[in-house]
Amino acid sequence: MEHHHHHHASLAISRKLTIAAIANAVIVIAELVVGFASGSLSLIGDALHNLTDAAALVLTLIAVRLERRPATTAKTYGYQRAGVLAAFVNSAVLLALTGMVAKEAIERLRTPHAVETSAMFITAAIAMLINAATAMSLRRDGRSDVNIRSAMIHMIGDAVSSAGIIAGAILIRITGATQWDAIVSLFIGVLILWSSWGVLKESVNLLLEGTPSGIDTEEVSRAIGAIDGILGIHHLHIWALGSSKASLSCHLMVGDVPVRSTSKLLDEVNAMLSHEYGIAHTTIQFEFANCAENDPYCVPYTMR
Repeated sequence: MEHHHHHHASLAISRKLTIAAIANAVIVIAELVVGFASGSLSLIGDALHNLTDAAALVLTLIAVRLERRPATTAKTYGYQRAGVLAAFVNSAVLLALTGMVAKEAIERLRTPHAVETSAMFITAAIAMLINAATAMSLRRDGRSDVNIRSAMIHMIGDAVSSAGIIAGAILIRITGATQWDAIVSLFIGVLILWSSWGVLKESVNLLLEGTPSGIDTEEVSRAIGAIDGILGIHHLHIWALGSSKASLSCHLMVGDVPVRSTSKLLDEVNAMLSHEYGIAHTTIQFEFANCAENDPYCVPYTMR
């Protein structure tokens, strides 16, 4: 039943991402055509931004579908990390794009170009509405999945940058200074940096087997040690197979007790980890001894 629900949710996400990718592709074409026709660098820059986001959505969609594929003897964990890899690629591409946008914007500040503000305003307004609606549709799924959150952040960034273009068009109309177009382009570049850095940092952390964000290793260690019967913790590791699938492995010192008594203790540890930290996949080895003296990898809990 749980597998069926997960499969249904995955299909729903795929449909949303497909619609979002198509919508983004339409926005890219419209902004490029109007941007070149009106002479608006900010529209062209936003089109490039949307182009990378369309590619990001396609990568995200591919990753979501790959994650549904079953494990094999060659890939015993399946393709659960495909989403994290997609988030990393998306963010890295956006950061690279920032330099292109900033360079052209600085050149435009030195040499202003004429801009047709009416077309600029209308196109940006339509793009803003589409991107905002797309971001809202992905908000719930993005709370627990860095891959979906990456796509959602892209959409939010697009909506905000479109709002900036609208503001730029209004300022150009009021002041007559076309430099506002270049200023908005720089704003879009900063927005790309801001929106991409967090996702890039988190995806790199997961790819390097780092502890997932929101989980404190020391806190988890203390929580395990608080369970009656645990005398020490050895070689505690917490990582994530995918963006929302935290895993844990450790050695637990339980002293000189019968092996059969560890079954109930294992259930208690797993139940606590799943309920308190969302860690559902664990590999726990019991050691029928106490922590060795001066062992830097062992946290003793003999003093209660």
